[in-house]
Amino acid sequence: MSGGEPVRTALYDAHVERGGNLVDFHGFELPIWYTSMMEEHLNTRENAGLFDVSHMGFFRFSGENVREWLDGVGTQKASLINPGRCAYTHFLDEDGIIIDDMIFCVVSETEILGVPNASMIEHMWNHFHSHMGEGIRMENMSEQTSILALQGPNSPDILEVVLGQGNVARHFHGQSISENSLGITGWIQGTGYTGERGFEIFVPNEQVKTLWDALLDEGGHGICPVGLGARDTLRMEKGFLLSGQDFCHPDLGGSEDLSRDSAETFVPFGLNMDHDFLGKARVESTKAQHLDGGGIKWLGLKATGKGPFPRMGHAVLKDGVQIGTITSGGPSPSLGKVGIGLAYLEGVEVGEEVEIAVNPRRNLSAVVVRPPFI
Repeated sequence: MSGGEPVRTALYDAHVERGGNLVDFHGFELPIWYTSMMEEHLNTRENAGLFDVSHMGFFRFSGENVREWLDGVGTQKASLINPGRCAYTHFLDEDGIIIDDMIFCVVSETEILGVPNASMIEHMWNHFHSHMGEGIRMENMSEQTSILALQGPNSPDILEVVLGQGNVARHFHGQSISENSLGITGWIQGTGYTGERGFEIFVPNEQVKTLWDALLDEGGHGICPVGLGARDTLRMEKGFLLSGQDFCHPDLGGSEDLSRDSAETFVPFGLNMDHDFLGKARVESTKAQHLDGGGIKWLGLKATGKGPFPRMGHAVLKDGVQIGTITSGGPSPSLGKVGIGLAYLEGVEVGEEVEIAVNPRRNLSAVVVRPPFI
């Protein structure tokens, strides 16, 4: 979204009430933190955190061959995903460049629910329609749906207290919300983007404040509201891609360094090469380079020296020669604020020492690692 005043989610007043520090995030007015990014990050890892992610989209795809259709436009083989299960996939253009990524759930053999990234809702709507299969229908439920992400090791216990054991969806499974004392309806799945056990809950806008308050005020088990700052550091520690930052299609303003294919991201899930999909040829070429010991890979960097934290745009150097550029970087709260970064690198292996040009006068020593960092 762009231009005009930022959109307020149905929980805007709730964020103000709880002291959220609100910012403009991709055209939505959302909290960056409530107390501090560090405190909220650690509490999510140790107990539980609740996020308003209603800026994300919500699509429904349906039709007799909907899973086979998704096979053709996504890198995941959706036809292998059983009803009630969730999975992660990339969507590529004809040249194999990543447009967006998405977690989806196969509701039944004829229905799939998907969650496009916030700034990509309109673009992905158009992309899917340009590759729509015969008999496939698509519905955009984004505007009428609010999404909560309940994350952390205590999240199953909190959810049981508030919505009952019958709504504690298994990890990477999805289901309709069953009858509960609050009268909450909608969809729930055992997913999230923090690397912790958790849930994403999709409810009508008019119900979300009731659920938000109940989870925070009645859920117990150390839960706290969490802003987008900690959401970013949590996903970064686990090596999860951020759309628009770790990859960005050139049609959307992405530089050459961010025009990547699924093999270059080096993400071990979401890519199944045993089927034909849009843009597969480039992915095959990159994988062939990897087998030959070359090619570009998205890897982690963990600081071994002291200095400023790695940040997006910092050059990565080996023997004084640039071998890549940081796409995501910052402190890792779980590692005691050690600097970490993610970058597309070439000519380097896990375990090698490199340097990050954190400012014009100083380089920061770092070691190459394979994410996750924790």
